[in-house]
Amino acid sequence: MFQELHDLLGPQGCLTGADVPEAARSDGSRSGQMLPLALLRPATVEQVSAALAICHRHGQKVVVQGGMTGLAGGANALGGEVALSLSRLSGVEEIDAVQGVMVLRAGTVLEVAQRAAEAAGFLLPIDLGARGSCQIGGNIATNAGGLRVIRHGTTRENVLGLEVVQADGTVLSHLNRGVKDNTGYDLRHLFAGSEGTLGVITRAVLRLRPLPAAPETALCALEDFGAVVRLLQMAQRSVTVAAFEAMWREYFALSQSLTGKVLFADVPPFAVILEAEGGGLQPLLEAAFEEGVIFDALVAQSTAEARDFWAVREGHALDASLRGLINLDVSLPVARMADYADDVTAAVLAQFPGAHVSFFGHVGDSNLHVAIAVPDPDPQKEQAVDRIAYDAVRARGGSISAEHGKRTLKRDWLGHSRSPAELAAMRAIKAALDPKGILNPGKVI
Repeated sequence: MFQELHDLLGPQGCLTGADVPEAARSDGSRSGQMLPLALLRPATVEQVSAALAICHRHGQKVVVQGGMTGLAGGANALGGEVALSLSRLSGVEEIDAVQGVMVLRAGTVLEVAQRAAEAAGFLLPIDLGARGSCQIGGNIATNAGGLRVIRHGTTRENVLGLEVVQADGTVLSHLNRGVKDNTGYDLRHLFAGSEGTLGVITRAVLRLRPLPAAPETALCALEDFGAVVRLLQMAQRSVTVAAFEAMWREYFALSQSLTGKVLFADVPPFAVILEAEGGGLQPLLEAAFEEGVIFDALVAQSTAEARDFWAVREGHALDASLRGLINLDVSLPVARMADYADDVTAAVLAQFPGAHVSFFGHVGDSNLHVAIAVPDPDPQKEQAVDRIAYDAVRARGGSISAEHGKRTLKRDWLGHSRSPAELAAMRAIKAALDPKGILNPGKVI
């Protein structure tokens, strides 16, 4: 089999043994324990198809790898798989300015696609903190959310057409460019969010938006979560909200310290980054001051100042600072976020005194991120933390995964958010599209 793959893909397209790079071991969750048997790097859709056909014929299991920025172990080999990387299948093929769409290959880095859209006078609405590394195929396969969901929706809502290679190598190509397409089952939405378990996304058609003027950005200080909700309601009534990101005190204090940026010398109980398109931010802030919703605010006077706000929110330095950091990503009714955070904090600290527990999130789209680091971390402690967090989600009718996906680290908790009947339907779909079970085995379900 490996000789067939080598003959098909060449020495740069089929890496085995010591040539498999260490980077293929794990995604951003750092949970990967082993290298894949081989790293396949096809450069064309035809090569993806032929490689999968070979693997299917031999019953060889395949894990798909994109930019390796995921946080749930979805791109990790579990033992005996080959990895299929889309990194060589990259590039923007076309920007249709009349239709307002972009056609691009799955291995295209998100930031590359964003810049191409901007150069053509458009906005690619998908935006994540990992924009410089994550790839379009992975964004679609995980239905990535990110920073602009409140304005433009998740990745799925910006996909018009897809090309996907099935487990047996069959190519499904429906690169539709229209918003309306009512011709049967919408396979696009089936593959978006399937996390590489139903097929390998190779090309996509994405919606573009007119390039807006630079948004106005403010960092606001608030006394309690009730004020956060009131500010969101005021903003949604008076401006076009491009982003609304809340940070609890513990998260803001640590991230501000690690980035070396003193934005608020006296750390507020809550901090919110509010971006507005089309103006109106200053009157909103004045009204919020008058009504006692906010007690301080910084308005960015330049793109650089806005980036400083976002650097604290994105918190990339936390990973290196907190040993064994557990990044959880849940969805809850906005009205239940404050009591969820309080209950989870109390439960974690009761079981693990000295732990770091902090919260931040998109709020406007019901997405809350949880950052927890316990002393002397180990797998048993991580599982205990997961149980605390996910039991509290189930009690509030939320989702254990808002945007990070399920994959390996959340698979066993899926029943907290989905019924047995729903899980059975998912298994039936998996069996129909991948009867040999070779695509990303052991993930999602």
